[in-house]
Order: sequence, then structure tokens, then C-alpha cells
Amino acid sequence: PRSQKSIPLSPEVQTLLGLSVSEIDPGALISAILKAPADLLWFGGIGTYVKAASQNNAEVGDPANDALRVDAEDLRVKAVGEGANLGTTQAARIAFSAKGGRINTDFIDNSAGVDCSDNEVNIKIALNREMAEGRLAQDARDALLVRMTDDVAELVLEDNRLQALALSIAEKGGSAAVASYVRLMETFEASGRLDRKVEGLAANDELLRRAAEGRGLTRPELAVLLSTAKLALQEAIENSSLPDDPALGSDLAAAFPSEMQRDFAAAIADHQLRREIIATKIANRIINRMGIVHPFELVEEEGCALGDIAAAFVAVERLLDMPAIWTALDDAKIAESVRLSLFAQAASAMTSQMADLLRVTQTLSQAGPVVARLEPGVDRLNTSVDGLLSPSVKRQWDMLTQQLLDAGAPEALTAAVVRLFKTDGAIGIVDLAERRGDDEVAVTSAFTHLGEALGLDWAQTLAAHMSPGDPWERLLVNSLARDFQQMRLTFLAGLPKGDLDAAVTKWLADHAPRVEQFRATVERARTIPNPNGAMLSHIAGQARGLLGR
Repeated sequence: PRSQKSIPLSPEVQTLLGLSVSEIDPGALISAILKAPADLLWFGGIGTYVKAASQNNAEVGDPANDALRVDAEDLRVKAVGEGANLGTTQAARIAFSAKGGRINTDFIDNSAGVDCSDNEVNIKIALNREMAEGRLAQDARDALLVRMTDDVAELVLEDNRLQALALSIAEKGGSAAVASYVRLMETFEASGRLDRKVEGLAANDELLRRAAEGRGLTRPELAVLLSTAKLALQEAIENSSLPDDPALGSDLAAAFPSEMQRDFAAAIADHQLRREIIATKIANRIINRMGIVHPFELVEEEGCALGDIAAAFVAVERLLDMPAIWTALDDAKIAESVRLSLFAQAASAMTSQMADLLRVTQTLSQAGPVVARLEPGVDRLNTSVDGLLSPSVKRQWDMLTQQLLDAGAPEALTAAVVRLFKTDGAIGIVDLAERRGDDEVAVTSAFTHLGEALGLDWAQTLAAHMSPGDPWERLLVNSLARDFQQMRLTFLAGLPKGDLDAAVTKWLADHAPRVEQFRATVERARTIPNPNGAMLSHIAGQARGLLGR
């Protein structure tokens, strides 16, 4: 009790807390516990106990604990967990992270409680209708709820594991990603979703200065952007027709325990919160698996709506069987740094495939019809892709494979992730083959023949693998990667019916002088030690002129 004058300390407690006194008053003891050398400091009660050195107690707004509060810079634990609300201030979280501590935020560490409540509400809404219509008795419902306790816990823990993983992937971006996050903050501010002062996020110049010093955003800062991104996506999905897609019935069902999926499938399918549940699950999955930046940069790159991005994500994850890759990455016994790198590579490849889909689809309000149309052809190309790659492209992906293997990635996982890059362009090719009534392998051969003859394969692969720190230049090179592909597809679409590869051969011969001139430009570019967006933009302009002839 705080009224007690002093508390005796045993030698063991003195050692544990790093103190040299034999007795201590209660308030000082609490402060000493907060500053004790340990692995984890966990908050589970009420009150704000840690501030940043730059803050005074009045800023914290919790006078009852002013005498106990310590500075984040004085903490000696490795990690802080906030099972309570506002155990530390946001400034304290950032300060603790800056000195190497591991911390998220209270709304991240507390999210399991909210998630559990959401699951409870969703389950009871579905079962209440069964009770009201006489198909389920009260005592049977209650027994069912008890049986599903562990299943709900597994759903909640998995949601929270993936959210923490998303923060780790975002954190790994380091200083190179800061400019993109600054741009994202500006986007959120413009839409009224973010108030930097309220959320404790620094001004642009301070963040960019931090990046110049080789430091990225901290986990507490990234947590704010992660939650804001998820809310923005959820709202966009709810306002689109994507939740009405019948193909998303499995996503809705997966939000419920297996016993309910088996015995109350109709109640789940007709759930009055169907759209909201689907929107929440998809928004979470997009950010958890793709990262915070990719979806919003795609909006700017392709000039589409955020709801279109969500539909493209659902379609591509099914076309490429991404859940199998994510599960393999989750379960692999590898160093965490290697796992995070592979997740980042998979997200980058998936982003490219989504951009392809957005470009070849006039409207993308729902994923089911697109998957049904393209999946057979994509599957066929996926099985034969290694024999269809041009030599120059194969060399580049062989180099990436070796880099990942050298970093410690398992061979099977490396092959699965690199295959995502190898099949880049498959969606556009299958779409063209389907529209022309051609075999997709024949279209691929013509596509590869044209790309290798002109050097566009090299240019596209280079652009796809460049990642400039400046977000505007990254938008440029990402767009160029799509352009190098799209201009070839457009060219092939304009050729007459018949043997496409023969038509490409004839066109190359008919335009031999101009082709040689363009090829010489590409060869000069390949000797440049530090290729950039301006160089690729020039090549793209020349290619458009050539292929438009």
C-alpha cells in the first residue's frame, strides 16, 4: 500500500531490481520495478506509467501516477507489452523503440480482446436466428458456445499473429521505406483519416532526416499507419460490390469455428453482417500479407479505386494459390530475417500481378468471374513457365534464386517465391489468348520472341526489380514495368489471326533497320552501372514509337 512508509528488500529482490538499498518506500519501489533489468515489462492495469524524457507529467494527463512514472529512456527491459490502455505514451513508445527496445502499441497488444468480442457478436447473431426460427434450443446453443471456446481462441490468436508479422515486415523496410510512408501519411491526412499531432507522428522533414541517418519508422509509428490503412481498405470494400461476390462465401465461412461451418452453413451464408465481416477479413489480409504501402501505391500507379485493389488482390491470391505460399513461409524453420525477406519478395511479385490484372480488366468489381475466366490458362502457363522464359530473363531470375539461397532460404520456398516473378505477365497473356481464341503457350512464345529480339524482356525485368527510395520514382519504374509488358500485348493484339510467332518474325524482318537501332540503344543502357528511371523511360518511349509502326 502507498501509505506504508518503507518496505524491506531481501538481497534477492535487491539483485533482481538492481538496487543497493535494504528498504524503500512503495512509490519508489514501483518506479524501480518499472526500471528493472528484465526481458519483458507487461502492463495489465490502469494508468500511464512511462513517458518520454521530452514530456512532462502534465502532458500525460494522469496525475494519480505522476510520482511513479518513469522515462522510457530509463527502461532496462528488452520488450514492453501493453495489455492495458495507455500504459505508456506514444512518445515513450517511440523513444523506447529508438534505443532498441521492442514495443508495439496498446491497440495492437490489446486487439485480441476486441477481436474476441467481434467473434462473439458475429457468432451469436448467426445463432440467434436459428433459435428464433426453432432450429436451435437455448441449452444446445450454450453448450455449442462452450465447445467452440478453443476454436475462437485460435481464430483470434491467428489474427493477432499475422498483425504482428505485418509490423515486422513493415519494420524491415527500414530507412529506404520512409519516403513512401511519408507519402502515405500525406494521403491519409488529405482524406481526414490521420492527425499526426494526435498520433504522435513527426513532421516530414524530421522523418526524412531520420531516413538520411539510416533509421526507419518505429513499430509504434508503423502501428498507427497499419491500423489506418486497414480501416481505409475496410471502408472501401464495404462501399464496393466485392462483398456481394458469391465466390467470397469461403472467406465468410472461415471467420467462424469449424463446427459452425459444418452445422450452420446457411446461417453463416445469410449473416446480416456478411458484407462487414468479409470487408474486415479481406482488408486485414491485404495489409497483413502485402504490407502497408503496396495497395495505396497501386491506387496512384494505376489510377483506380481502393475497392478495385481489393478485388484484384482476391483474384490474384486465388489465381496464384498465394495461401499455400504464405502457409509455407509461416511454417518454415528458417531465420526470421530470411522469412521476412521472402514475405517482402512475395508481396512485391503479387503487386506486379495485381497491376497486370487491373490493366487488362475494364471493370474489376468482383473477383469470382475473373478467376473463372483466367485460372485454367494461368495454371497451364504456371506448369510450363521454365521452358518459356527467354535466356536473359532466366538469367536474372536465376540470380535472384541464388541470392535467396545464399541468404539461407530453403530451396523449395525459394523456387515458389521466384516462380511468382517468373509468371509475371501470365495474366495479361492469358487474357489476350482468351480474347483472340489462341493457345496461351503460343501467345507466350510470340510475346517472349518479341521481347528478347528488342531487349524489352531485360528492360521489364530490370524495372520490376528496381526499388527507388523516392516514391515518385518508384511509381515511375513500376509503371514502366507494366508498360514494357502492355505495349507488347497491345502489339500482339493488333496482329492478324494465325501464327503469332511467324507474324512477329515477319515484322522484325520488315523493320530490321529500326529494330537494330532500338536494340543498340538497349545494349548501351545495359552497360550503365547504375540504371535509373529516366533511362528506362527513354527506352519505353522509343519502344512505343517502334511498336506503333
